[in-house]
Formats: sequence, structure tokens, C-alpha cells
Amino acid sequence: MQSWYTILPKNPWVSIYVWIIFCIMPFYFIIRSFSFVQITIGIVLILLYFLSHRFSFKSQNGLVYMWVSFEMVLNIAMTLMFGYIYLSLFTAFFIGNIRNTVGFFIMYGLHIGFTVVSIVAGYFIDLHLFLSQTPFIIITVIGVVLLPFTLYSRNKRENLEGELENAKERIEELIIHEERQRIARDLHDTLGQKLSMIGLKSDLASRLVTKNPEQALQEIKDIRQTASIALKEVRELVADMRAVKLQEEIIRVEQILKAAQIDLEVNGDASNLNIPVLIENVLSMCLKEAITNVVKHSGAKKCKISIKRTYNEITICIIDDGKGFNDKLNITGNGLKGMQERLEFINGSLKIESKKGSKLHISVPLAITHQKGNE
Repeated sequence: MQSWYTILPKNPWVSIYVWIIFCIMPFYFIIRSFSFVQITIGIVLILLYFLSHRFSFKSQNGLVYMWVSFEMVLNIAMTLMFGYIYLSLFTAFFIGNIRNTVGFFIMYGLHIGFTVVSIVAGYFIDLHLFLSQTPFIIITVIGVVLLPFTLYSRNKRENLEGELENAKERIEELIIHEERQRIARDLHDTLGQKLSMIGLKSDLASRLVTKNPEQALQEIKDIRQTASIALKEVRELVADMRAVKLQEEIIRVEQILKAAQIDLEVNGDASNLNIPVLIENVLSMCLKEAITNVVKHSGAKKCKISIKRTYNEITICIIDDGKGFNDKLNITGNGLKGMQERLEFINGSLKIESKKGSKLHISVPLAITHQKGNE
């Protein structure tokens, strides 16, 4: 049922101090107004109840329902003998965490029925005692009715959200796998035949160099032409691949920061940078990682993104007014190492400053990239 073993229910909606009060109250309730024998019986019943409650969290399958049923019996005994009905809230909380639908509704119905019947019987047994507690009894009954169903609905919703998230991750994995397969097929269809032709023509040209130089020269020209066609087709293939645009990433970043109540200022135009696809991809991923750090770790109220492109370089600065980095900056943490590795792949660099906030300065030279593309 749960990975924690305690008689105090873990619930962010109810303070742990409230549960502690409910644990202490039955002892005070019994000791103040009953005989020594009754006090002894009451303490034994309370200890048995909490022991059963603990075992119910540790048990699995059918034993869970056995311990919950035992708790219900103890609830009835405490109500009829001492007029103390409040332990039923512990049982109600546990029933709300039962995952099996049929088991939940059976135990839910039984608990409500037994609680109401024992309270009604209590009014006949000791009318004065129960009349003095009537407002609290009403609140307890409301809790017994609403608490399990509320917890059950919340747990069910969280399970569905978890399943949906897993399904999304699985779909993303399948999309990536399918995209890789498509790229592999396209590359095979585009390059396979032409590379085979280049290999055959190269062998033919090597044999004709001494026998027929003119024919060998023609074959070399054909090789050059085939290589040019293959290069063109590969470039068209890469251009058609889905890439992460920097402008699109800035829109997503703006939405994330708005949700985190962080003001964003963007300087520079990311829509007309005219940079290679690979560089834009890397810059988009680095920007995403940097903003994730701002949201999660900085505690900032304002963030500024500056984008500047010159003839031979593009730079991006991300500045926030948060708490900055520690004095001993760990480059392996907060995704900084991944950003640095991506930038090194395209000859870029990452500089970090931490004065009244943090500043990440990303720069990528364009001249080197263009030179490589032309070779």
C-alpha cells in the first residue's frame, strides 16, 4: 500500500500535528472519566488499534482488508464503551489509499455503515455523553464520508497522470526511433547507389590511367559530378529534417517563465539569424537548459535574454537577478556540463558569471562553421 511504515498518515492536506492530537486524545478522553479497569481496557484497545493500523500499511493483498476490518471492530468498541469515535478518521484515511476499486468501495461502504450504526447506538447507551459531542460527531461523520472518496479520487488522478506521462515518453521514444529509421532509409537511398557508383568508377579510372588516359579523365569527371549530386541531396535531406528553431524555443521559454512568475526581457531578433541548422539546434537546447536552471534554482524575479549576431559570431546572454551560483561552481551540475559539451562540438564556448545573480554568455563562431561547410 505505502512505502512508509508509520501510524501517522502522510497527507499534505492535513498537518501532522492534527494527527498527533488525534493519537493523544483517546488516552486523555479515557483517563479523565473512567475507572481503572475501564482505563486499562481502553488503553489496550487503543494500542491494538494503532498496531493494526501500522500492520495495514505493511500488509498486501487480502491481509490489508483483514486489518482494516479489525480496525472497524475496534472503532465500534471504542465508540460504544467510551464514546470515542475519532479513530474512525484514521481508518477513513487508510481506506482512501486503497488502490483496488472493488476493495475500496466495499470497505468504504462498510466503514460508513458501521460508524453511523455505532454512533446511533451510542446515543441510546449514553445520551448525555454523545449529546455533548454532537458537533464533533457530525464533523467526524462528514470526514468519514468525504475523506476516503477525496483521497481515492486524488490517487486515481495521480495514477492517470503518471500513466499519461509514461505514454508520452513512450510516444516520444517511438517518434525518435521512427525518425531515425526514416533518416537511415533516406541516407541509404540517397547515398548507397551513388557511393557504389563512385567506388566502381574509381576502380575503372585506376585501371584506365595507363591504358586510356582520356577515358580515365572522363571517369574522374563523372565521379566528381556524382559526388556533387550526392552532396546536394544530403544537404536537401538535412534541410528537410525537423529542427528546433531558436525563435520557437524563445516562445516556449517565455511561457515557462510566465508560469514561474518571472519577468522576461528579450533583446535581439531570433527569427532572421540565418545560421546553420546544427548551430540553431545546439543554441536552442542550451537556451532551454539555461532557463530551466533559472526557474528551478535561481529564485529570480527577472530574466533577460540578449541575442546578437555579427558576421563571424553569434552570442546569447542569459542574465537573471537570482541568488547566482555557489562560490565553488560545479560544472558537472545543473546541466552545465552538457551545455559545454554541445557548444564544444560546434567550436562554441560558455562563460559563467555570478554577481548579483548569474550571467551565462554563449558564443559560437560562424566563420569556422561556414568554412567547414564549404570544404
